[in-house]
Amino acid sequence: MMKTAKARAALPRSTKAPKADDARWAAVQARNQAFDGKFVTAVATTGIYCRPSCPARHPLRENVRFYATCRDAEAAGFRPCKRCKPDALSLRDEHAAKVAEACRLIESAVEQPKLDALATAVGLSPYHFHRIFKATTGVTPKAYSVAHRNKAVRDKLQRSASVTDAIFNAGFNSSGRFYANSTEVLGMKPRSYRARGADEEIRFAFGDCSLGQVLVAASEKGVCAILLGDHQKALMDELRQRFSHAKLSEADAAFNKIVAKAIRLVEAPASSVDLPLDVRGTAFQHRVWKALQAIPAGSTSTYAEVARRIGKPKAVRAVAGACAANPVAVAIPCHRVVRSDGGLAGYYWGVARKRALLDREGK
Repeated sequence: MMKTAKARAALPRSTKAPKADDARWAAVQARNQAFDGKFVTAVATTGIYCRPSCPARHPLRENVRFYATCRDAEAAGFRPCKRCKPDALSLRDEHAAKVAEACRLIESAVEQPKLDALATAVGLSPYHFHRIFKATTGVTPKAYSVAHRNKAVRDKLQRSASVTDAIFNAGFNSSGRFYANSTEVLGMKPRSYRARGADEEIRFAFGDCSLGQVLVAASEKGVCAILLGDHQKALMDELRQRFSHAKLSEADAAFNKIVAKAIRLVEAPASSVDLPLDVRGTAFQHRVWKALQAIPAGSTSTYAEVARRIGKPKAVRAVAGACAANPVAVAIPCHRVVRSDGGLAGYYWGVARKRALLDREGK
């Protein structure tokens, strides 16, 4: 049976700390959509609960209760607002779902889909679809499609009878269009990639920093590895594993300038350093890494937030895996990603280093 307004008014306030309630109330007053889905606001005098962003007139503060979920509010006797519909998907979640659907369409298409066709498939105008896709993933639909086809080429180069077969099987209708950007896509010539970098040279050098040893490696295109550790031998073993078929050679003295830039990133991770990168990974990993680079220095995001940002809200574990696969410590700031409870677990180069980097950015 529904509780009476008088009974609801007698309900205890949220058990969260007062400071947390103050922050929630500030979000309600600002109608901040960023807090939708993080809690709901219930009003004892009306028996209704709302999203923080609900456009309805604000209630008196003394009548407000905060609940973590819709289920908690309903268990306390409140019913959902018919205006903001807190028990339905938020606009942000709706956008994420539409973007995720578009990503699946791109990944399953034989040829690169047109923008108008993708927008129609998810029920949006081309302009609005393009805007929310880029806001969610950090790249345009076209760039995402190209990245996916590039990944397909990388995969098929290992299995196809010829480079040409791999290019056409990946969805390119012209080998010339692929070869025009092949070095950018693969980091090397297609035949070299097919041979897993057997004729590629990777230069490397070690350096000392306040967090231990740092190994910096680079191809002709740019820095392909920044590794942190305690012992040079372990770092060298990791480099050999990452580039098992490449020729590894110690860099000359001129390379020390690149090492110095990498060390500067470690010592001052919030600084701006011009360091050309040659990072190699799957299309999904590149989407995650691009999202990481968009996190401002001194800020953090959760794995779930990054997953939503790239249009894959359920891929939280895969996002964590992409962070762990990041080959360039600090240059791609995977240290800025934390657990949903704020915990720092899950840093490839050690939690102590992650904490030190975040502390330096916070100063």
